[in-house]
Amino acid sequence: MARNKFDVDEDLEVSFNFDHVKRLFGYLKPYTKTVIGIVALMFVSSIIAIIGPYLVKDAIDTRIPNHDYIGLFINAGIYLVICGITVLIGRRKVLSMTRVGQDVVLDLRRDVFLHLQTLPFTYFDSRPHGKIMVRVVNYVNSISDLLTNGLVNFLTDIFTLILTMIFMFVVNYKLALICMIPLPVFVFIVFVLKKKHRKAWQDFSTKNSNQNAYIHESIAGMKVTKAFGREGRNMEVFRGVQKDCKDTWMSAQRIQLGFWPMVEVASAIATVLLFAFGILWLVQGAASLTPNFAFSQNPIGYINMLLSQNAVTIGVIIAFRSYVSMFWNPIINIANFYNTITTTMAYLERVFELLDEKPNIIDAPDAAILPPIRGRVTFSDVTFSYEKNKTILENVSFDIKEGETVALVGPTGAGKTTIINLISRFYNLDSGMICVDGHDISHVTLNSLRKQMGVMLQDTFIFAGTIMDNIKYGKLDATDEETIEAARVVCADEFVSALSDGYETEVNERGSRLSVGQRQLISFARALLADPKILILDEATSSIDTETEQALQKGLDRLLEGRTSFIIAHRLSTIKNADKIMYIDQKHIIESGNHDELMAKKGAYYNLYMAQYAFLEESNYVKNS
Repeated sequence: MARNKFDVDEDLEVSFNFDHVKRLFGYLKPYTKTVIGIVALMFVSSIIAIIGPYLVKDAIDTRIPNHDYIGLFINAGIYLVICGITVLIGRRKVLSMTRVGQDVVLDLRRDVFLHLQTLPFTYFDSRPHGKIMVRVVNYVNSISDLLTNGLVNFLTDIFTLILTMIFMFVVNYKLALICMIPLPVFVFIVFVLKKKHRKAWQDFSTKNSNQNAYIHESIAGMKVTKAFGREGRNMEVFRGVQKDCKDTWMSAQRIQLGFWPMVEVASAIATVLLFAFGILWLVQGAASLTPNFAFSQNPIGYINMLLSQNAVTIGVIIAFRSYVSMFWNPIINIANFYNTITTTMAYLERVFELLDEKPNIIDAPDAAILPPIRGRVTFSDVTFSYEKNKTILENVSFDIKEGETVALVGPTGAGKTTIINLISRFYNLDSGMICVDGHDISHVTLNSLRKQMGVMLQDTFIFAGTIMDNIKYGKLDATDEETIEAARVVCADEFVSALSDGYETEVNERGSRLSVGQRQLISFARALLADPKILILDEATSSIDTETEQALQKGLDRLLEGRTSFIIAHRLSTIKNADKIMYIDQKHIIESGNHDELMAKKGAYYNLYMAQYAFLEESNYVKNS
């Protein structure tokens, strides 16, 4: 069985791209003052906290032996103040950076969502919507932790690490060197694992994206799944997708969780070495060679002299126990920061990949605002293809006067929907020109063009909300009275009024509580309320029953009145009444004229009409029999 799009892994960069990190931190620029202020407070907190162990050393080595109770209480008071200040600064840091992190996430998600609005249909047609959604929600959320805690903690931990090292060497450089013996081994292991760690999170990101895509697809297609009894097969596929996601998660976690035990082991080794050498030197005292003993006479003795210049006391050992913790805790945090940024990089690549997707349907540099139009549409030698070397339309030309109704007919895939998509400029032309009232649509702003057009598709989309909101979608400033009148004209008022809450009835996403025909009637009301000068109907009445269509015909005539309309329909009633009918086939318009003219030609349109007429006659005969 061919692989589905949801099961196709997306390519990610192999090397770490620091530009992504710089780009992310660019979102912090508006909050620079806040971040600098928090970092400064954390530096103050680190400086104050480093004094604590020294106060303990002073108490054990000086205050207690000398029975200096006042000095001991002073030390205790200072220590309590230090703890209080540290807690207050920590609380301020958490609140401020959480706010900054969420503001940045808000800005980033807004940019992603706005960028999605600019991307062409081809972007959404070529990707599962679940994979797009996971970028906007899950991946952006994952960046929050990096911005909320990661950056400030990283800078603070670097500062604390350096400050602690300085204090350790000042208090006793012998013990300082001993406590750092495990550090080179730890750094080596981190560098060995870093590439595997990042690759593991990239793999999970890919499989998680696949899982979300399949879930979204399954929910959207639930009716089809139940209709064909495919629940069991879908569950099998989901188990496979879910297993891939779980396996890659566990693999990434095994590597990530290995960092913390390594640091704990290194810290424990440093503590053991501290006590072993500290007690050894404490017992030996501060014995050293005489100062005037020449280095050339006894180099070993000279080294021993250097190592013995700083006396080891009980207070020094206790203080160093705290300093060892203060030294390795930042290393643990830095390792965690590395884990976070490595994990986040896998998500950043996807988010920035989306942001870097170039929209190919954009306003030209010299684009002007399209003035109020009358509705004349002209195609001049238009050639278009969705894919290279697969031309859909070739040198198509026609001129539609304002207020005319044009029906587009022809075999499936001939290019009928392509023509109406090009009028709305959903795609760029390969060559040729399309003009509205003499204005080349490639040189006017998209917003000024599309807000004067109304497009009704066969697959009508109804948004979650009230029926009133859905009808007003095309004209947000419309009054309730105008909205109800539009619904009444297109025969939607009858079924809406019969609902429990009338126009305030809540409908689900895609209008699942409504029939397909009811959704199309709401779409007609939406188009009429927007009052566009160019109206496009793509099989817009295909799901409306014959009785409703007959009632709707007057409303449809009202809808088409005074507008240039392009209609794709297979019902003879709509086609017959059009001012012009264009038969599209083999990349060209092979016939054009009104119904009577084309019937007289007895060409492609005549054959289509007679085939449909014969089918209707046969259907009526069977029904009457």
